[in-house]
Amino acid sequence: MTSRKSVYVTRAIPSETIEELRAHFDVEVNPEDRALSRDELKERLRGRDAAITLLTDTIDGEVLDAAGPQLRVVANYAVGFNNFDLAAATRRGVVLTNTPGVLDDATATHTMTLLLATARRIAESDAFVRQGRWQGWAPMTFVGLDVDRQTLGIAGLGRIGRNVARKARGFDMNIIYADMHRDADFEAETGARHVDKQTLLRESDFLTLHVPLLPETHHYIGADELRAMKKTAVLINASRGPVVDEAALVEALKAGEIWGAGLDVFEDEPALAPGLAELPNVVVVPHIASATPQTRLAMGRIAATNIIDVLHGRAPGTCVNPDVLKVTA
Repeated sequence: MTSRKSVYVTRAIPSETIEELRAHFDVEVNPEDRALSRDELKERLRGRDAAITLLTDTIDGEVLDAAGPQLRVVANYAVGFNNFDLAAATRRGVVLTNTPGVLDDATATHTMTLLLATARRIAESDAFVRQGRWQGWAPMTFVGLDVDRQTLGIAGLGRIGRNVARKARGFDMNIIYADMHRDADFEAETGARHVDKQTLLRESDFLTLHVPLLPETHHYIGADELRAMKKTAVLINASRGPVVDEAALVEALKAGEIWGAGLDVFEDEPALAPGLAELPNVVVVPHIASATPQTRLAMGRIAATNIIDVLHGRAPGTCVNPDVLKVTA
């Protein structure tokens, strides 16, 4: 009898996903609630047929070689996949997958939550009350920013950017967006206006980032871009940390070049740029944009289905290196 194939999961995920995989394969899960070191990752993947990984797990040629030639598929428990070396995996015949689509609502809602929390100084005023410093209502205490009828700039009009725009319409926000392509249907639906990057920076009262992390989007927002924004503007990032030059953002917030920022992701997670955590005009949360039960389960379902399909000889639904399917067909 052929032995069951082996799957390794690099961090605890919903038990329903693990049980779904265990119906088909032997499954081992990292028992510690922390990211694996590079050496640990190479050791734990050795001899495995498949793995579920996180963005904190760099999957490159060295790791794939350590795993061995029997490794067939690595499924990212994320929509992003900048931790994958696509070319290295394709050369070795390893299928790489992600979990797109199911995060859109949760991430868009979280983006609006960060926007509102920053504008109305929620984290700052919450800490003030908890510290026992509140002495009663005062007309100039924690005055924030209006959101209604302000201009929302969207950088990157993917699924999440579109979703944010639709939610923002509930606040009668004026929508502008910068993207490589115009979308006439989106403009008709939301009243949005397509602009170039400089106009986006200059006109946005709130700027939300939804670009993928690529070489050309690394530090998409840097010192020059921050200086080009309104002094009353708010920057929101729930996409990828390195699209913002975090050190430049700290200096801009200190100098009052922009009014505030709301951040779910960081350039060197889990570390923050020096001085960021001490600033009162920034809301920082620990990469939780997709942290709802329904979203986490849906992500797990996609990752598990991709692994089951590949190990049973079928093409997965969300392959990010599709050229490998030609090689392995």
